[in-house]
Amino acid sequence: MPLFDYLCLDCGKHSEILITASGDQPQCQTCNSSNLKKMISAPSSLSGASMSKFPGPGDTACCGTNPTDAGCAG
Repeated sequence: MPLFDYLCLDCGKHSEILITASGDQPQCQTCNSSNLKKMISAPSSLSGASMSKFPGPGDTACCGTNPTDAGCAG
């Protein structure tokens, strides 16, 4: 079930909407309009082991890993 970016042409709100079936008609989360324009968005494929190398809420290092790890800038 992918997330898609939409722009509501009625109220101007930008939303990410989860599409659960191919026939679903998305609606604006603000005004409930179905007058939406699907936007181009960059895909995200971060998951599993590769995810651990990216910054998290408690990270303080520039590259998202522990500053003592080899390969960190510096």
